[in-house]
Amino acid sequence: MVEVATIGELLVEVMRKEVDVPFTEPADFVGPFPSGAPAIFIDQAARLGAKSAIVGTVGEDDFGKVLLERLRADGVDVSGVRSLKGYTTGVAFVTYFSDGSRKFIFHLPHSAAAQISWEQVDEKMLQGLKFFHVMGSALSMSESCREACYRAVEIVKGAGGKVSLDPNLRPELLSVEEIRRILKPVLDACDLLLPSSEELELATGKGVEEAAKELTEAEKIVALKLGKEGSVVFAPDGVKVEAPPFPVEEMMGVVDPTGAGDCYDAAFVVGLIRGWDLEVIAKFANAVGALSTTKKGPMEGAMKFEEVCRYMREAGWEPPQG
Repeated sequence: MVEVATIGELLVEVMRKEVDVPFTEPADFVGPFPSGAPAIFIDQAARLGAKSAIVGTVGEDDFGKVLLERLRADGVDVSGVRSLKGYTTGVAFVTYFSDGSRKFIFHLPHSAAAQISWEQVDEKMLQGLKFFHVMGSALSMSESCREACYRAVEIVKGAGGKVSLDPNLRPELLSVEEIRRILKPVLDACDLLLPSSEELELATGKGVEEAAKELTEAEKIVALKLGKEGSVVFAPDGVKVEAPPFPVEEMMGVVDPTGAGDCYDAAFVVGLIRGWDLEVIAKFANAVGALSTTKKGPMEGAMKFEEVCRYMREAGWEPPQG
């Protein structure tokens, strides 16, 4: 039985080979790499041992094959993924800069990625889930995708399952009002929120401490992602867990940060499914997110549970037990 599932965009990523090369100049790219925030999340969850499934759409092209082959190889149930004639698989082009910033060009709204419909969803599968994960990017993809996510949230909650939300929407793409409108139905229903500080403020209109207090009083866990500074977890019982950053820079070096937050999400959800203590989950999620940055390509650094535990031991961290 599937434990965790998501609905959302499936795309490939093509990136500049070197840093500090703008899109306006002819230069080399590398890729395609399997990508899409929901796809990265579910692939990492599967690699950590959770029985995982995704609903999405790809084109009948080689980029679609790249995605499906990778997800299947890692153990993701892709029976809810359609290959569509007349549409191309979604593509994201990305270039990185030495100051840590990056720039994207997306081919998504008119691609296969946005053509998700409720008919693809197995309601029986949803009713048996432990967690349904929603990405803000999926909510903004298309009206049909957004409605599918909303409907899935209702079914999962009605069946006693839990919902996690990564806001994952930025004000340069949508107005603050639109971001809050799109997120609100899932924010109200979710059991676990996985934002950055900026995303938490955007989603709630409040400062971090005030927002965390209100959300935990509503019986939600808030796992605040702080990048190089680690993470902080606010729990409904008033517990606050400050988890240090995993020393990936010293151990292996950072190559590609894309997808680190999605991998963190997956590790946190898997930890809750396994019943670990929040302190253990937070440190494990920090390690998973950090390790995902060590290879070029947003899914390429996603590691299996045993690999993560080995690196945690090498760093002097105690890994989870099973």
